[in-house]
Amino acid sequence: MIRGIRPLLRGSTYTGALFACSGALASLPLLPFAMLPALAWSSGPYGVHAAVTLLVWAVLIGAIGLARTTRRALVVAARRLLGVPLPDPAARRWPANAAAPANAAAPDGTDRWRTPLWLVLHVALGWTAALGGGVLLLMGVSLPGNWLDTELRLSLFGHAVEVTDGWSWVAAPVCVLMAAVVAVAVTGALRWLAPRLLGPSSAERLALAAERELRLAERNRLAHELHDSIGHTLTAATIQAAVAGEVLSADPVAARAAMRSIEESARAALEDLDYVLGVLREEQAGTAPTRTLADLPELLDRLRHAGAVVEPELLGEPAQVQGTLSRAAYRILQEGLTNALRHGAGGPITVRVVAGADGLELGVVNRIAAVGGPGRAFPTSGHGLPGLAERVRLLHGEIEAGPDGTQHWRLAVRLPVRSSA
Repeated sequence: MIRGIRPLLRGSTYTGALFACSGALASLPLLPFAMLPALAWSSGPYGVHAAVTLLVWAVLIGAIGLARTTRRALVVAARRLLGVPLPDPAARRWPANAAAPANAAAPDGTDRWRTPLWLVLHVALGWTAALGGGVLLLMGVSLPGNWLDTELRLSLFGHAVEVTDGWSWVAAPVCVLMAAVVAVAVTGALRWLAPRLLGPSSAERLALAAERELRLAERNRLAHELHDSIGHTLTAATIQAAVAGEVLSADPVAARAAMRSIEESARAALEDLDYVLGVLREEQAGTAPTRTLADLPELLDRLRHAGAVVEPELLGEPAQVQGTLSRAAYRILQEGLTNALRHGAGGPITVRVVAGADGLELGVVNRIAAVGGPGRAFPTSGHGLPGLAERVRLLHGEIEAGPDGTQHWRLAVRLPVRSSA
């Protein structure tokens, strides 16, 4: 009993009824155009004229729903006024560096008719609420005025019904209650229809799923970029600060060079951090900072300022490698050098880059501390090598990482050169 009365007391019920009536009112400007065929055929019977008018009216109403902007407006209105959790129609916006997936197909023919059908049913339910509920409400308000001195005679479906002043006090609240029931029924019907006709179609569900997948892949890529950039910067800055502290009195020039290198590294890392945070907040981020093999000399210089001995071996034309391959190669070398700084035991770090016609070979070799021996203690997340392996796998490359003899650690990566890179 209480459950049946509860919808009658909710304000959202009558908001939904007003939403239905707004559809009925919005269809009125189309009615004169719908009457033109019936007026042109004046000799036909009245029933046929009415049927033709209603049919043309429904076609005109449905035609408005073929526009994409109409559906977007209807989704927003239904979500706010009916309280139905409808997602926005798939806008097919992909991340800047990603192409639209193959399964992001356009809606088929059956999906295109869902919005016109919603409009026609919306208008029909709106006229039901406006005429049926409005008449009942008007009767409920006017009947109490006949309590004392008049009798009201109603004609319902061809049957005459007299409402005397003795029964008007019963008929009035019944009419008001029936008007509320009409509002509940119309609102419930619209809420039931909205997810089925305004909700995402099967093609749009695939598009939304593909969009979520691409966004997740983009966030994972940004996480790798942030890990590589910030991890390298903090490692190098820590070592450079220690070097600057040791030589501050004996060699102020070297100390200033180390501090200047810290400033440059921190500025580059802040650019990466600002971009990543802008994307994660779904704001309009600036242009993504790109580091390529052309920036490798600057990276090696920062390591030298940190006190590391770097022995580069560059063969071919690494600076000629372009696009995704060059950016990935830079990050791979950056992560390898970061690990060498963190876990190495001093000594020279060999960096090898061989740019060939069919592949790009990258290598980092450094000394490792003996078990129990002295070495730098840096906290580690354990994501460095797995992140490298994932990056190499996405580029269809090969990676080897592990001890090279008893005193060295070797990272070797081979990436195939593709014309699309």
